[in-house]
Amino acid sequence: MISKKIAKTKLGKEIKKRMEKSRKNKAEVNIGKIAKYTKKGDKVVVVGKVLGMGSISHAVTVAALAFSKSAKEKIEKAGGKAIRIHELEETKGVKLMA
Repeated sequence: MISKKIAKTKLGKEIKKRMEKSRKNKAEVNIGKIAKYTKKGDKVVVVGKVLGMGSISHAVTVAALAFSKSAKEKIEKAGGKAIRIHELEETKGVKLMA
């Protein structure tokens, strides 16, 4: 669940809408895609699971419902953070990936 503060924002409403989908309709995003569409310091939300295929060489903060073990390791090895969506503190500058 996301915080009430975030739920009131435009991005928060979209996250909440996507979280209500069935499990099979949630996103599965590979590390390679995150690396391709982000730069150092970006924040990303994945309403689904982050998978470990590909590589990442820059630090990003990724908030998701779940992470594969290898995805979490790769994000942290690059200097980034892998957090759960409910730990997201703000939506300013956050990218939504599907």
